[in-house]
Amino acid sequence: MSVTQGIVASWRRPRTVMRGVLARGHTEAFAFSLLVTFLVLAFVAQWPQAARQAHLEDVPLPPLLLGRALGLLVFIPLAYALAALGHLAARVFGGQGGWLGARLALFWALVATSPLVLLVGLTVGMLGDGVQAAALGLVVFAAFLFQWINALIAAESRPGATE
Repeated sequence: MSVTQGIVASWRRPRTVMRGVLARGHTEAFAFSLLVTFLVLAFVAQWPQAARQAHLEDVPLPPLLLGRALGLLVFIPLAYALAALGHLAARVFGGQGGWLGARLALFWALVATSPLVLLVGLTVGMLGDGVQAAALGLVVFAAFLFQWINALIAAESRPGATE
């Protein structure tokens, strides 16, 4: 199953899709590629807001985009730490998966919600910061939690799944 097909399918059957991802026996390189995919899409989602800011404040666009890209790079170690915390929390509740499975669960949840992140970027770019963007951000956060919890349950329910 391709990544785009997996994104669509994960909204109907998130645990089944995650089990399929784990069954393929992926490596750390695949997990990192999922994270990079999300970061690239999150960067693209920042363009409309940066273009709006550049136009309204009469500043050049490239430095704004560079600052946003560097800000996204800071997320990489935070994502690994968050995946580790998710794995440790799952262990408390009887999870039997591995560290790589927990990273795959988090990174897959990020990729699965990336179309919504793009929607937030368009909304903020068109309407600016406001109640609409905040409400949509809450919806996206709830959708991310839904995806991550279901993916983590699937990853942690498999004994020894991808150490």
